[in-house]
Amino acid sequence: MQKKYEKAVAFLQRCGNELLGFVNRISISRMVVCAAILFVLSMIPLLLLGKYNVMCIDDYDYGRQVHDTWIATGSLWESIQTALRQTGEFFMDWQGTYVSCFLMAVCPMNFRYDIAFVVPIIMIGMFATGTFLFGRQILTRWLGSDKKQAALVMLLLVFLFYQVMEAPFEGIYWYNGSTHYVLMESLLFFTLTAVSGSVWTEKKGNAIAWCVLACIGGVIVGGGNLVTGLQAEIMLVFLVGYTFVLKKERRVFAIFPWLFFTVGFLFNILAPGNTQRSTVDMDTGYSPILAVILSFYYAVVFMIEWTSLMVVLVWLALLPILWQIGKKSEKKFEHPVWVTVGAFCILAAMFTPTLYALGMVGLSRVDNIIQMVYYLCLFFVTTYWFGWISHRKQEEEFGLFLEKTGNVMTVSCLLLVLMVWVLTADKNTYTSISALRSLANGDAQTYYTEAMERHELYVDESVTGVVVKPFTARPALFDFNDLTEDEGNWLNLAVTRYYHKNSVKMESQVE
Repeated sequence: MQKKYEKAVAFLQRCGNELLGFVNRISISRMVVCAAILFVLSMIPLLLLGKYNVMCIDDYDYGRQVHDTWIATGSLWESIQTALRQTGEFFMDWQGTYVSCFLMAVCPMNFRYDIAFVVPIIMIGMFATGTFLFGRQILTRWLGSDKKQAALVMLLLVFLFYQVMEAPFEGIYWYNGSTHYVLMESLLFFTLTAVSGSVWTEKKGNAIAWCVLACIGGVIVGGGNLVTGLQAEIMLVFLVGYTFVLKKERRVFAIFPWLFFTVGFLFNILAPGNTQRSTVDMDTGYSPILAVILSFYYAVVFMIEWTSLMVVLVWLALLPILWQIGKKSEKKFEHPVWVTVGAFCILAAMFTPTLYALGMVGLSRVDNIIQMVYYLCLFFVTTYWFGWISHRKQEEEFGLFLEKTGNVMTVSCLLLVLMVWVLTADKNTYTSISALRSLANGDAQTYYTEAMERHELYVDESVTGVVVKPFTARPALFDFNDLTEDEGNWLNLAVTRYYHKNSVKMESQVE
């Protein structure tokens, strides 16, 4: 009996050693491929759910004039001209965000109602790509990572973000809300990547090309939301300052994008429509000083809220990779405290505009982009500290532990991530699982069928007073306000004006 026990133990030890050996032999290239597959697979349910997406909320108000032009003329050029005229009207009477207003006016559903499936394709495609490129640029150019390590970190980070996204509907499926924030933030990431490229590239011709792209991006970003705008101003000023101190020969490539952006941003915030709107809008915010102070407080509050179990597990999984990046980097990593403080200030600054203008935080469509910036800061600052530690303490115990565990820690934590992701009790906790659930149980199909039935009433010219039925099912990710029984409700009025009806309201509910 004792011999059988010893043989069993020996067999298990051999299996364990072989398994550990196999895990430790997994190359970084294979990890990148696996991370890419994981990300793609996680996006499939979100994109499939987009098949059942429809326009809603502010899409109607911002798209009405263009829709009328398209119906009347069938001309894309005439529709674009209408969008430009409407943007000018908004600039004078309501808001200065000239790029966002134009993009929101040309909502794809104005031209074809059943094409809303392109919205998640655009928003995920732009934001995931912009975040990946910007993050890889920071890791490779500023922190000294190789491209494969940077790709692995960013693929897992983007996967993580889309699973724990604060408001998936407002950042993926709602055209108006995602255009104003997620799309404009992604364009900022592209712009910052271009500025960084012009600063770091060795060839002058490439630097000029990057700079031109950054200048164009600066004008576009300057016409977007003020949260992204303030963040852009801070980041571009930092880049200008950096070139003046450490890369004087490249300072012109940072100055021009900053000037182009600043002119556009000033054009935005000084628009007559902003003043006009302030006389109508009853929302009151905090004073500038108090708004800044509160921004730091709320930054801490939301950092805690956004540090969920999955975030911790992904962070732990990437610690060995981040350690290797910092250790092997040729950068000096001289100012970890200042880098940490700077990252925190950038994050906090993103809460300031809504505190100043509205006296509040927690607008979900805004929180989406702040959440991503927090995750970027978390991983970049960790890498910087690892670089500082590894360059100054040759036998640092924590670093030796990370090196000894090698791939084992990364693979183990990622397996835990997959278990938490798939086996969570509430299937609406993580976006991809929630989308898959809505597809599997038929909620998405039922919702879309009923939405199209409403649309048939909207476009029926013989019906002037539309009465719609409540949705009997709706995907959990589609969490937006619906029509009410009050035909004077602002959303009811938006639909009424869009389809030129006398009234639109929800069917009265009989108890």
